[in-house]
Amino acid sequence: MNGSPSMRAIVAALLRKELRVELRTFESIPAMALFSVTTYVLFHFGLQQNQVGGSLASGVLWVTLLFAAVLGINRLFVADAEQGGFDGFLLSPADRGALPVAKGAALFLYLTVVEVISVPAFALLLLQPSLGAAMPGLLAVLALVNLGVAAIGTLVGALAVRTRSRDLLGPLLSLPLLVPVVIGAALLTTPLFSSPAKAMPLHWLVILALYDLVFAVIAFALFDFLLED
Repeated sequence: MNGSPSMRAIVAALLRKELRVELRTFESIPAMALFSVTTYVLFHFGLQQNQVGGSLASGVLWVTLLFAAVLGINRLFVADAEQGGFDGFLLSPADRGALPVAKGAALFLYLTVVEVISVPAFALLLLQPSLGAAMPGLLAVLALVNLGVAAIGTLVGALAVRTRSRDLLGPLLSLPLLVPVVIGAALLTTPLFSSPAKAMPLHWLVILALYDLVFAVIAFALFDFLLED
């Protein structure tokens, strides 16, 4: 129908709603940021090393960001499930495909804000090489990781939120699916965190991008069925 809003307009409206809710409640971003920074502090003292590099630094960075992301995934659909947001969306004439896109975009933005805080903290507390030299490549890897987490998180969050044990089911479902993302990210950033810095294995960028694409398509295709259930 010509008078109906476009998909882009619906996604934009839903995304604004998500961001307004987060700004009012501060349920996801502060918890994710505090968790990641606290974990880096614990690694700083637990490893008994002031500086780490190479594969160890890469593993610490991505494992911490992975677990911080799980906190955001668990909260992604809670407000909709508890306050009737799903029912209201189903009764509206809006394209149902707009909801997973908006949720994925919101999670992507949450992760980006958290990384603006946590990555400098990681560099200050643990990283041996200069972050400036690694920054261009690191930004590309962070973007691909955030896309993968957003796609997988949207799918898993919608699946787990309607269950009684959603706080347990969310991590159990998301962590195995995110393992390839962490492996790819760690292999890509290990050369960046070495002294001297080396070139990234570019084929892993392609693999990571393809993995993100596959789960984005799966999340978009299955979300309508999860919404009905």
